[in-house]
Amino acid sequence: MAKHLQREIDKLKKKILALSAVVEESVQQAVKSISTRDLKLANNLIEKDQEIDQMEVDVEEECLKILALDQPVAIDLRFIIAVLKINNDLERIGDLAANIAERAAFLATREKVDIPFDFPGMSQLSEAMLRKSLDALVNLDAKLAFEVINSDDAVDQMHREMYSRIQEEIIKKPDKLDCLINLLAVSRQLERIADHATNIAEDVIYMIEGEIVRHQAEGIYNSEKRAGE
Repeated sequence: MAKHLQREIDKLKKKILALSAVVEESVQQAVKSISTRDLKLANNLIEKDQEIDQMEVDVEEECLKILALDQPVAIDLRFIIAVLKINNDLERIGDLAANIAERAAFLATREKVDIPFDFPGMSQLSEAMLRKSLDALVNLDAKLAFEVINSDDAVDQMHREMYSRIQEEIIKKPDKLDCLINLLAVSRQLERIADHATNIAEDVIYMIEGEIVRHQAEGIYNSEKRAGE
């Protein structure tokens, strides 16, 4: 039974890592479609969301099958629970990437407007958080997961600043309202991607340490960091 369970868990690991790779690429390409105003790329990403949805269903079914047939305990049970939650966050990130692509498709058909906030900086930070959260999952690296959690406030602050700048631009250029509202949505979706990356990092910590760190994770990491200095 133990060998059979290990084979099933190994298969599940491959499925969740495959989904992670597809989702990460979708976010990268969605950001690129905004910068390049690439309508074809944006439309391809919108269609690709169905592939992510199906992969998410496959992972969930695999988790439920293992729970029902193998009745895992201890660390194996923690792994299954964490994968179920991470799977949902990855699917939501895929949705957000598709939403960004929809905004890119709209903007590509309109006269170009200057983005009134640090889009490269915000997108790079959100992408880095996602990449690190997935690296933490692959390598079972709790320290890296805490780094992701501690980055979330910076993305939130960038979104707040962007909101104010968009408001100012709408007053100055009311004829660009539609484009500016779409850029506002892009910023919100990047902020949500960072939130889901944080969720993944929290679940990785639970997987490794068996401890729920939601709401207190930043304080724990800062304490550990100080102790190690």
